[in-house]
Amino acid sequence: MTFDSSAFLIIFTGALIAISCGFLGVFMMLRKMSMTGDAISHAVLPGIVIGFFVSGSQRSLEVIMGAGLLGILATLMIEGLRKKAKVQLDASIGITFTLLFAIGIILINLFAYKVDLDQECVLYGEIAYLPIDLWVTKSGLNLGPRITWLAGLNFFFVIGFIYLLFKELILTSFDESFSSVIGINAKGVNLALMSMVSYTTVSSFESVGAILVVALLVVPPATAFLWTKSLMPLLQLTAALGILIAILGYYLAYWIDSSIAGMMVTVAGIFFLLSAIIKGKKPSWLQGTYKAAKPLGI
Repeated sequence: MTFDSSAFLIIFTGALIAISCGFLGVFMMLRKMSMTGDAISHAVLPGIVIGFFVSGSQRSLEVIMGAGLLGILATLMIEGLRKKAKVQLDASIGITFTLLFAIGIILINLFAYKVDLDQECVLYGEIAYLPIDLWVTKSGLNLGPRITWLAGLNFFFVIGFIYLLFKELILTSFDESFSSVIGINAKGVNLALMSMVSYTTVSSFESVGAILVVALLVVPPATAFLWTKSLMPLLQLTAALGILIAILGYYLAYWIDSSIAGMMVTVAGIFFLLSAIIKGKKPSWLQGTYKAAKPLGI
């Protein structure tokens, strides 16, 4: 197979999405909230439908805003059930995402049955269509693949978000009580993080699909955590894994003629299994013995 421009664009876009999801997933993992991304990926469906009602298009700013607001609402519901109703975190996540997802399905069936939200565009996604989905301006200027621009914009948003709130993210991830004592709004930082997860999920729908975004939020950070407990190396290794996942996933999918997005996540899973075998034990965060002080060695 020759390495043409289409292959480069697909790998480049896949790497951007994997790195963006992985960076956010690192902080969600440290907060023991990795599966909150799964809840958000389902909970944003009503926001997508409402955004479509307002704009009449699936690719509008209103859709992203609606999904972001529903992501924040899902976070508030999870935190409210956990802290005020004393419901366990896993139960609060399950209750929240099933309720909001069901509401989204009802809205589609009642008011938006003609909206194209099938399995291909929401659950799985197909990044192979990227080279033909072009962004053409009203003047006829071809700017290239639309999804690549969207993935690049999301990547810079994620990098900017982490850069601006790096200290706050560290402190609230490792010791929420201490961060509140020194004046950091832990709840606000958490909502900001969940908002970024919501935006990343929605912006990645058409390339890798919502379900696979969840895997990219969880698997690369978990794999990196098997090898290092320091935060900066953890982020760096997560980024490197994202690039390898995109490259190997593309060529393996081409070799067996399968879904590129699905193969990328399969490669991520293989990396994790191999890492777990090599390290010979489960990561301490899976055993419930994670200690906050150790990863602070930045």
